[in-house]
Amino acid sequence: MKSIKVFAPATVANVSCGYDVLGFAVSQPGDEVVMHLNSSGKVSLDVIMGDEGRLPRDPAQNTASAVVINYLKHIGVAQGLSIELYKKMPFGSGLGSSSASAVAGLVAVNELMGRPLTREQLLPFAMEGERLACGYAHADNVAPALLGGLVLVRSYHPLDVVKLPVPEGLACALLYPHVEIPTKEARSIIKSQVPIEDAVTQWGNVAGLVAGFCTGNLDLIGRSMQDVIIEPVRAMLIPYFYEMRQLALDHQALGFGISGSGPSVFALCRNEDAAKQVTQVLSGMLSEKNIGCDTFVSSINLEGAIMC
Repeated sequence: MKSIKVFAPATVANVSCGYDVLGFAVSQPGDEVVMHLNSSGKVSLDVIMGDEGRLPRDPAQNTASAVVINYLKHIGVAQGLSIELYKKMPFGSGLGSSSASAVAGLVAVNELMGRPLTREQLLPFAMEGERLACGYAHADNVAPALLGGLVLVRSYHPLDVVKLPVPEGLACALLYPHVEIPTKEARSIIKSQVPIEDAVTQWGNVAGLVAGFCTGNLDLIGRSMQDVIIEPVRAMLIPYFYEMRQLALDHQALGFGISGSGPSVFALCRNEDAAKQVTQVLSGMLSEKNIGCDTFVSSINLEGAIMC
């Protein structure tokens, strides 16, 4: 194999109450990386499309290629590679754009090298791509993009991730309002200390959410999708957040929250038809407020990144 194309999906991090420890993959949107072996002995980033000139062209500074450079150093191979990156998801959306690029690059190079590392072993390299992008090596986007499904980051030190079961038929409605919230800014406004009562409430919700997924209890999933620590702060940056949440719940969504650092929002629904209805009513409401948006409806993606 001398060339490969890999698609890596968008992800919903936090899943309301699971800040930095929960995330799931969706089927669309996502990024594509095309990678070619060559005899140059270097990694080059030859094509970037869909970024409107916003991403660095230096291979050491772009998440799609920087993780590949680190990977090759780790396995001790001085292999020449040319990379093409096709951005097919919005920037600063809270959908894991930098994560998708890093994961696509890693899966591609690992396949070309004969798959010496497992996907779990690729995770630390992907996390370093996140550090490059936003200053913090979190795993709640890259883990589901790599592994698929819903992933719990039980521990960062040492790194310990668990892929959780997903109830059959569960669907996600995603909306990306056309307002920008840089991830670094969204992190900077988070409080460093929280009252113990809020922490207890949050622990109960995280445990309930995990239990709901493991037992297939959709009502428990919905009851547990409440964030009393992060969401109240970040919601102030998203126009009409609480109006959208109430409208989604009024149209049978199980739960509603912020995807990652926002401004994208998501609703978990019992099936795809319900998710389509939620996206229609929410996009209609934003349109009345003169706010454009992109919408996506997807089951939870159980595969993660794939060759295509």
